[in-house]
Amino acid sequence: MSTLYSRAGRAGSWQNWAGCASAHPRRTVAPSTTHALAAAVRRAAEDGLPVKAVGSGHSFTAVAVTSGLLVRPERLSGVRTIDRAAGTVTVAAGTRLRQLNEVLAGEGLSLANMGDIMEQTVSGAVSTGTHGTGRVSASLAAQVVALEMVLADGSVLRCSPTENADVFAAARIGLGALGVITELTFRVEPLFLLHAREEPMSFERVTAEFDRLTAENEHFEFYWFPHTDNCNTKRNNRSAGPARPLPHVRGWVDDELLSNGVFGAACAFGKAVPAAVPFIARTASRALSARRYTDVAYKVFTSPRRVRFLEMEYALPRAAAMPALRELRALIERSDLRVNFPVEVRTAPADDIALSTAEGRDSAYLALHVYRGTPHSAYFSAAERIMTAHGGRPHWGKLHSRDAAYLADVYPRFAEFTSVRDRLDPDRVFGNDYLRRVLGD
Repeated sequence: MSTLYSRAGRAGSWQNWAGCASAHPRRTVAPSTTHALAAAVRRAAEDGLPVKAVGSGHSFTAVAVTSGLLVRPERLSGVRTIDRAAGTVTVAAGTRLRQLNEVLAGEGLSLANMGDIMEQTVSGAVSTGTHGTGRVSASLAAQVVALEMVLADGSVLRCSPTENADVFAAARIGLGALGVITELTFRVEPLFLLHAREEPMSFERVTAEFDRLTAENEHFEFYWFPHTDNCNTKRNNRSAGPARPLPHVRGWVDDELLSNGVFGAACAFGKAVPAAVPFIARTASRALSARRYTDVAYKVFTSPRRVRFLEMEYALPRAAAMPALRELRALIERSDLRVNFPVEVRTAPADDIALSTAEGRDSAYLALHVYRGTPHSAYFSAAERIMTAHGGRPHWGKLHSRDAAYLADVYPRFAEFTSVRDRLDPDRVFGNDYLRRVLGD
């Protein structure tokens, strides 16, 4: 079992991957059919129990926590249909992205874009706004063309741009607040290759050339290592081939030994000896050398993440990203903060999903991480003041302190979402403390 999976304990207790959210529900079910799920939701509502569905547990918030009925995903999984004429795949909600990608590749098909984790369930990744980086290709939710979910009364509703379109506009990133998703239909395309170019670059150069690098590459991102002037850049572009994957040994050394094994040990040492963090950062930022390779898209988009961490991420208007990053650097340099994880910067085009972090604006994302068990409140709180000063929108699956009053101001369609929620779940069967904070009563 992957280390990214959530964990179930005694009597159905549940904890997320990072260990920062846990639930002790009165009931736990793992239905294998929509009918069984609908019956379980109906019974829970009749008994006055709140209902939440969990995915892989890779969200860092308490979005899935409940004391009532916990719906587990593992039996509601698998690819259901592939429609080549329509260019779509329909998949059960609990299917892992890894399984979906492997099945699609075997059929000569692919998603257009991905985040960098494959252990998430499709419903969890979509519902919290999981994204990769892209000039014109957007988040996973933006690739959804239809979905099915069980509502609070146990009924089943399907929605798409032509069927219950108002619900579809909200439910693609629904936070589990509207219902329990049972299946999703994604737009797919013929399998393609990506040529990956990864190389070090100075902070000053990458921030000065960010607009050009973003415009010239289909997928551009970079990592800045705090306490240093060092960044690692990634440029992924479509290739006619031939495929030239990383040699097995080189891939293992870079992605497993250095990025996970050695880096994990370095983080543990920095946790024990915070004064050593700047030295560790300088060493780690020089450990990975430039490399190029060509492989099927999902193998380039994704990478193993075995070092556990906590994360906060904000979406900013594209033009505000580099000024905000420079402010973050200045903040760290003038403080006694010791940051043992790089800051990740990605982009996404504007989309039309009500609660998408990229709704209505081209966006750039600044993701802040700390090694699990390391104090994070001072760092995240100070950084959050920078992000909110630029109109930032927090990633729904990552740590933040914003409430409904703030979020209603930065999401022009916030009221549209809450109106759909009031209609579909007036009794808040799918509510919990997290949703009360971010969506209001």
